Amino acid sequence: MSDTRFKVSPGGQLTGRLRVPGDKSISHRSIMLGSLANGVTEVSGFLEGADSLATLQAFRAMGVEVTGPDNGHVTIQGVGLRGLQAPAQALDLGNSGTSMRLMSGLLAGQSFDVTLTGDASLSSRPMQRVVEPLSRMGAHITTTHAGTAPLVIRGGEVLHGIDYAMPIASAQVKSCLLLAGLYADGTTCITEPAPTRDHTERMLSGMGYPLRSESGRVCLEGGHRLNAIAIDVPTDISSAAFFLAGACIAPGSDLVLEHVGMNPTRTGVLTILQQMGAAIEVSNRRDVGGEPVADLHVHPAELKGIEIDPALVPLAIDEFPALFVAAACARGRTVLTGAEELRVKESDRIQVMADGLQQLGIDATPTHDGMIIVGGSLTAGRVDSHGDHRIAMAFAMAALRSQGEIEILDCENVNTSFPGFADLAAQTGLSIVSGGP
Repeated sequence: MSDTRFKVSPGGQLTGRLRVPGDKSISHRSIMLGSLANGVTEVSGFLEGADSLATLQAFRAMGVEVTGPDNGHVTIQGVGLRGLQAPAQALDLGNSGTSMRLMSGLLAGQSFDVTLTGDASLSSRPMQRVVEPLSRMGAHITTTHAGTAPLVIRGGEVLHGIDYAMPIASAQVKSCLLLAGLYADGTTCITEPAPTRDHTERMLSGMGYPLRSESGRVCLEGGHRLNAIAIDVPTDISSAAFFLAGACIAPGSDLVLEHVGMNPTRTGVLTILQQMGAAIEVSNRRDVGGEPVADLHVHPAELKGIEIDPALVPLAIDEFPALFVAAACARGRTVLTGAEELRVKESDRIQVMADGLQQLGIDATPTHDGMIIVGGSLTAGRVDSHGDHRIAMAFAMAALRSQGEIEILDCENVNTSFPGFADLAAQTGLSIVSGGP
C-alpha cells in the first residue's frame, strides 16, 4: 500500500473549461500499432501516465525507436510486422492489464521468446481468458498455476486463424486475438456477446489493414501490412467521467469538458447519467482520425435512481466507480446487474466501492454481479482505494456532496491513468490535497 492519500474537504463546485488527459486505450494502441507499421507514426495527445508509458518502454526494449513523449507528442519509427527484436530481459508492464493482454496476442506470433511481468495487482489478475484462445491458435504460453502473470511466451510458433465466440464481452480479449491474427495463417474471426470498445478495429482500418466487421463479429486475415498515420488521441471519457459525475451532483457547477472521445462503444456513462436525469449538453461534434469527439457541457441536476440496463454495462465498464458516487447522491434506488467483470479489475470494484460507500453512510449492497445503492447523505469518513486509481478519483468527487472531509488511502496509482488529477481537480473547484500521512 502506498503512502499517497487524498484529503478532500466537503462542498465546492466544478466550473470552467477543462481538457482531461488523452484516452488510455487509444494511447496504448498507438504505440503498439505504430511500432508494427511501415513508416513514421506521429501521435499527439498521448497520455503520459504510467500504464501507457509501460507500453512505450516495452516497445523500446524490443528495438523500436520512440521519441517523446513531449507534451503528449510521440514519434514512432515503425519496424513493420516482422521487425521487433528480442528484449534483453522480461518486459515489466507495471499495473497495466491492457498492455499485458494485448501484447500477449501481438507477441505470440514473434520469432523470439519473451516474458511479461507486472506489479502485484497485475500479477493477481486473470490471464487465462487470453491464454486459452491464443493456445487454440497455436501459441505456446505458460502462466502460474493460478492462470496469472508472469506470462512466458515461446517464439517461433505457427499461428492459425480461429473462429472464436467470446464467453464474456471484453475489448481486451478481442483486441488480443485480432493482434495475434495479424500473424496467423488464414482468417481470425471474433464474435462478441455484446458490443465492446472498437479502438483496435478503427486504428487497424485507419492504417490500411483490411478487416470485416458487422453485427458483433469482426474478421481479419494475417499477413497484410500496416501503414503509418498521424494519430490525434481524444481525451479519455473514462477520465472525464469523474468530472461529469462531480458536476452533476455539486450545486452551482458549470463545467465544459473539451475534445472528449465519443466512440459509441464508450459512451454508456453518458447514457446512464442522462437516464438518471443529468443535464449534459453535447456540442461541437467532429471526427478526429477515425474517432468521434465532442465537447460536453454539464450543469448540476437532481438525479434519480434507476435500474441500469445490462446492455449498457460493456459500454461503461470503467466508469462505474464514478457512477456509483452519482447513485449515492441520487433520489431513490439504483440497481446494477450483469457487471461481474468489475470484480476482476485493478481491484474488486464492486466490493471496494460498496465498502467505501458504507463508510460514508450510504446504503450500498454488493451482489455477485453488481450493486444496489439507495441514495442518501454522505458523511465524513476514511476510504481505502486498495490501490485502484478509479476508486480513488471517484471518492474524491464524493466530497462535493459530503458533510465532512473524506480521506482516501492508497492513491499512488492515480498517475497510471490520470497524471495531475489532484491539481486539475483543485483548479476546477475541488478542495483536494494530495500527500503522505
